[in-house]
Amino acid sequence: MMSVFLTALSGGVILYLLVYYTMFKGSRCRSSAVLNGKTAIVTGSNTGIGKATAMDLAKRGARVILACRNKQKAEAAAYDIRRESGNNEVLCMQLDLASLKSVRSFAETFLKTEPRLDLLINNAGVMGTGQTEDGFGLAFGVNHLGHFLLTCLLLERLKQGGRSRVVNVSALLHRLGTVDFAALGAHKDLVTGQSSWHGVMAYCHSKLCNVLFTRELANRLEGTSVTCYSLHPGVIATELCRNMSWWQRMLVAPFSKLLFLDPEAGAQTTLHCALQEGLEPLSGRYFSSCSLRAVGAKARDDGLAKKLWEVSERLCGLS
Repeated sequence: MMSVFLTALSGGVILYLLVYYTMFKGSRCRSSAVLNGKTAIVTGSNTGIGKATAMDLAKRGARVILACRNKQKAEAAAYDIRRESGNNEVLCMQLDLASLKSVRSFAETFLKTEPRLDLLINNAGVMGTGQTEDGFGLAFGVNHLGHFLLTCLLLERLKQGGRSRVVNVSALLHRLGTVDFAALGAHKDLVTGQSSWHGVMAYCHSKLCNVLFTRELANRLEGTSVTCYSLHPGVIATELCRNMSWWQRMLVAPFSKLLFLDPEAGAQTTLHCALQEGLEPLSGRYFSSCSLRAVGAKARDDGLAKKLWEVSERLCGLS
């Protein structure tokens, strides 16, 4: 009986390792880029993938702006990064992506105080129900609309910096997303309810918006020195699900501990898109595991991407 148990246990361990290293374990960014004199903004960088991304950029010598909603947590993260990286050019600026007023205030302050911008990494994300300060669905408002406005307000500064990049952290779940403009017009959201299922689908829809935004942004940046990329970071153990109910978090927790990547591993594709030499011809494209990947059919629709841009401009008051 014991031998049967040990055989089953070893078989389970082997299966786990196979699944982990073939499906979840990502590649690593191979760029040796040094970023002395460069400035980067990383949204949602007080924890998780964002903090790991900011840490790597700081170690490469960049001036890193932690753009975060919670100032106290951001200051603690900045302290950690300065201490570990030995780079004192790491600072915090308050940014609440659930408030278009906050986005505008952040951009205004940044443009007044920072002479250059080389990397804009739109990393922050939420999953859950609720509304933003402006009445938009939380996932749509934070994951897409806030980052859309932020990027638009900083585009000129990016263009002035020579070869600059915008990196939008999306997700594989964009393949399940849709963009329902009728629902958006009627409810200021891409879903029509507030159940847990609606929260998950709202996240999927927002991640499709990230990919479409990147695609249209690349079209509009053609001929400039700025390029942009979207990506799936992998299945990561982060605080993304903090807005989910307690029982949903309990269900996710065991899988998170066993299978999900840690934040440092999860930051690798973001870093690849931000730093890898020679990616310029691939502007607007989507990456996963530090490699170019195909996107879902809806994410290849240029007409949909253009319409989303135009609607987003109106919702942000840019047109």
